[in-house]
Amino acid sequence: MTKQFSLKITSILIIAIIVSSCNSKSNTDTSSKTVTATENPFESKIDSILELMTIDEKIGQLNLPTSGDITTGAAKGSDVGERIKEGKVGGLFNIKTAEKIYEVQKIAVEQSRLGIPLIFGMDVIHGYKTTFPIPLGLSSSWDMEMIEKTARVAAIEASADGINWTFSPMVDISRDPRWGRVSEGNGEDPYLGSKIAVAMVNGYQSDDLSSNNTLMACVKHFALYGASEAGRDYNTVDMSRIRMYNEYLAPYKAAVDAGVGSVMASFNEVDGIPATGNKWLLTDLLRDDWGFNGFIVTDYTGIYEMIAHGVGDKYAVSEQALKAGVDMDMAGDSPSVPAAFVKTLKESYENGKVTMDEIDTAVKRMLTAKYQLGLFEDPYKYCDFDRAKTEIFTPENKAFARKVSAESMVLLKNEDQLLPLKKSGTIALIGPLAKATNNMAGTWSVATDQEESNSVFDGLKEVIGDKANVLYAKGSNIDYDLELEQRGTMFGKDIPRDGRTDKQLLDEALQIAAKSDVIVATIGESAELSGESSSRTDLGIPQVQKDLLNALLKTGKPVVLVLFTGRPLVLVEENENVPAILNAWFPGSEAGLAISDVLFGDVNPSGKLTATFPRNVGQVPLFYNHKNTGRPLGNSEGKFEKFKSNYIDVRNEPLYPFGYGLSYTTFDYANLNLDTSAINMDGEINVSVEVTNSGDYDGKEVVQLYIRDLVGSVTRPVRELKGFQKVLIKKGETQTITFKISVEDLKFYNSDLDFVAEPGQFQVFVGTNSDAKMMKAFELTK
Repeated sequence: MTKQFSLKITSILIIAIIVSSCNSKSNTDTSSKTVTATENPFESKIDSILELMTIDEKIGQLNLPTSGDITTGAAKGSDVGERIKEGKVGGLFNIKTAEKIYEVQKIAVEQSRLGIPLIFGMDVIHGYKTTFPIPLGLSSSWDMEMIEKTARVAAIEASADGINWTFSPMVDISRDPRWGRVSEGNGEDPYLGSKIAVAMVNGYQSDDLSSNNTLMACVKHFALYGASEAGRDYNTVDMSRIRMYNEYLAPYKAAVDAGVGSVMASFNEVDGIPATGNKWLLTDLLRDDWGFNGFIVTDYTGIYEMIAHGVGDKYAVSEQALKAGVDMDMAGDSPSVPAAFVKTLKESYENGKVTMDEIDTAVKRMLTAKYQLGLFEDPYKYCDFDRAKTEIFTPENKAFARKVSAESMVLLKNEDQLLPLKKSGTIALIGPLAKATNNMAGTWSVATDQEESNSVFDGLKEVIGDKANVLYAKGSNIDYDLELEQRGTMFGKDIPRDGRTDKQLLDEALQIAAKSDVIVATIGESAELSGESSSRTDLGIPQVQKDLLNALLKTGKPVVLVLFTGRPLVLVEENENVPAILNAWFPGSEAGLAISDVLFGDVNPSGKLTATFPRNVGQVPLFYNHKNTGRPLGNSEGKFEKFKSNYIDVRNEPLYPFGYGLSYTTFDYANLNLDTSAINMDGEINVSVEVTNSGDYDGKEVVQLYIRDLVGSVTRPVRELKGFQKVLIKKGETQTITFKISVEDLKFYNSDLDFVAEPGQFQVFVGTNSDAKMMKAFELTK
């Protein structure tokens, strides 16, 4: 093994014996397995270590401080280095490179009294150095194998830089695009969200957590964070238990069932109790009902923030978090945070407010995770200095990222087959995001070398070569409001203003447009206009860019809108006036090349929306799998009807429904068939449909199956996604696509929160989006 280091235990000989015993073959075999609720193969070793630990060392294992700006060679003398030496740190987050992590780990295992290794976590959200589309964009690929591979690539790269734990996947269901973190999730649907949760966990953890190229995953944010009131980040969430179980909890449970190693508590409250201190959520549901036996970490300063919620003082909130089931306190020991495990638990124990058993339980879970990762066997296993040179941002990974980005884009409109463009003539590339290299990776791209990404301008030039002429003009700033623009271009993603007036920028764009055959307008959100703490009340394209787009349309030249966004936007005006709209999301480090691949038809777009696009913000929250009312609309066009459940000033249906996305080719559906019209509780139905590629290009189609339960003991949604397949169909070809419906697909949580399937009538819909019209019926009998 490269760069093997023996543990230097500086205090008690028995610890050396305990640690060295981890080198046995039996430990190597078991360290890769997730620990179940009924067995822990490391229990005896952990109990032996616990007997030797002081209370300060125990509480230290529950402490996850940020690393700060530790430079190579400075770890030993840093403040965090001193705390590690004293045994008061269990792990660090947001530190990277094998060299830095080796130095810090060396302090833990060779200078602290018991030599317990640290765990190193980082926000590896949608790739590491090789950055993939933001998660909302990635989910639009509907390709589970590809999504899993993105997590596998991210794990290989991050672990090559010394990291062994990622705060991902984020699986919060959200139906409100005002919430900025919708960009970080997988959209509105629990079925699709569950499939993606499993793919991401499997990609990060693989089948061997003790391997040095896997990461322990952390599903977040538990729970319901995506339902924050008014779409305002960190805000209150209040909903019934039956809605939690049927609409929001499924992706978290799917991650737990897939063996996720850790869970992060959310900022919001659940049933009036902050999630970080909610025993029903973290223990009764997560551990007792679902059988999760990994460890729970807070979100950043989550314990301290319970004070502002009104739960109690610094002692009360720490005590409540521990008793609720929290095992690790993130960023609680900074000088500005008075409430934290390391600052209160010892005193709480001495005052009889918490027990040693409660502390020990949390410590055991942290030590178990370190055994699972193989850190007791080799604490330096992630510190191979050579791996980063050959495994990070490789040509192979970049090529894969380019493919993923292209597969995730959604073609929203393509009037008169304007796309794909020809690689000839003169193309005007106009917009503030055309050369914004540092915005291409989008939000939560903390490890990305932003300037190593490729811009749309660079991508077009490379893909076109000398076959066509590309003219460029910025055209406008991101926003008329400089302060808002600065808030949307934080974290090294600024798009400098060049000193010219808005009119001068627009005039230049129009001059360029006049010389062109076609205009490609690169506009939308900047990277940080969506993301954490980036909630918006206005879901339109910023006005200065709308003004630019409208001016370009008035030239009479064909306009292609390449839209950058981290959320569903209101695009009614654009949909009406712009002939072609390609939603690129934020495509990642290979953005420019991938966008060019799609624009010129080297890749036929196949992405489908995983979040509904509203007609205006007044429709929000808007989602396809809603309940019916006692007064539903009697027409399918969304037209107004008095005394029905609709709006008086806008059509009721969305602009673009869930599952929507066009292709350069066309797909025709025919002959939907069920092999039986009735099944009992042990039966299943085979569903088939013929899909024909009737257009001029080979293309991929996401064939979607929805079910409606017509009568239930509790009201049921108008339809629910229960199956999908992404298939390549060559032009002129017809494929028969088959699905299997089992009774498990028909189950839901009733008013007693029992997971049941009830006899009755069901409808099956199959089509190209959630508005699928083809329908067949069947009956479930006792």
